[in-house]
This record gives sequence, C-alpha cells and structure tokens, in this order.
Amino acid sequence: MNTSTLTTTDSYIESFPEETQKLLVQLRTIIIETAPEAEEKISYGMPGYKLNGMLVYFAGYAKHIGFYPGTDCIIAFKDELSDYKTSKGTVQFLLNEPLPTELIIHMVKFKIYENLHRKNLKQSVKKVSK
Repeated sequence: MNTSTLTTTDSYIESFPEETQKLLVQLRTIIIETAPEAEEKISYGMPGYKLNGMLVYFAGYAKHIGFYPGTDCIIAFKDELSDYKTSKGTVQFLLNEPLPTELIIHMVKFKIYENLHRKNLKQSVKKVSK
C-alpha cells in the first residue's frame, strides 16, 4: 500500500499487517506518553511528532520499524544503538524483536531537551540582536 496518501496516524498504522501494527501502536504510545504535549501529524508520508520543532518520526517496513530521531540523537546514543542498524538520523528495530522501550524513551526525552534548548537559544539571540 502507498502510505504517502494516508492522512492520519491511525490509518497509517492500520495499513500494515497485524504484527507490525502492534509494534507501531507500541512505539506511538511510548512517544505520546513521553511527550504528551507533542503534536501528532503525518509528514513525509509517515507519523511525526512536533514539540518546539520536530521530535521524531516513525515508519513501518517489511522487516523493520524505522525510527527517525535525527542525527544528533543517533550520535548521542551510539553505544546504546550498537545492536541496531543505524544511519545518519535513523535506527531500525526489527519486527521479530521487542522494541527497546527504555532506549526509545531516553531518545525522545533527548529530542525534547534538544528542541527546547535550540528554541531558547534562538530566543536569546533575537533578544541580543534587538
């Protein structure tokens, strides 16, 4: 199915096989419970969460769940992510393994802090430049 035409996270998740849906729902729940103020939206054809800027995205695939916390987060958690396939701003969680709940929580909290720090820094620069 072409997930780029789906407009809600529910419809996105429902487009996957049942076992994948379970992991996507679990990941969504972790993100929402960790960042309850975040705005949920579909962006780039996948669920994303915004709080003082983009926090994270996730996507389902045939053999894994893609989790997109950004480059800085992947670098910061390099050691903890050594058992997972990663790229510049992405980590892959295999469908046949449990999600690393605590690691995901720590990564989302890192992104919340990073975004808040970036927002405060921008506001400080604006005040100084006035």
